[in-house]
Amino acid sequence: QVQLVESGGGLVQPGGSLRLSCVVSGSIFRTYVMGWYRQVPGKPRELVASITPGGSTNYADSVKGRFTISRDNAKSTMYLEMNGLKPEDTAVYYCNARNTLRNSWGQGTKVTVSS
Repeated sequence: QVQLVESGGGLVQPGGSLRLSCVVSGSIFRTYVMGWYRQVPGKPRELVASITPGGSTNYADSVKGRFTISRDNAKSTMYLEMNGLKPEDTAVYYCNARNTLRNSWGQGTKVTVSS
């Protein structure tokens, strides 16, 4: 069974930075397309960024140039470096791991951007 555990959320002022981490256990990390999604109450979950096993990345237009997704296959860990945070980035951020056999989610970590 795949387990995904996010960490790194919190309260930050506008313009600040946070680094989210997602540790994957119970499966072969390098086979997964990994992604960060976020959700605010009353809205659907949206893709923030994704990274393939080979390291190709994709970003939502709203975070391009501010967020960076990366992965460390040796540590079975994915990261999201978030810079220049804006109040509209406030959401619960979820880690996702997807391959041909599974589509798994973490429990989420809350990010609040406020002064």
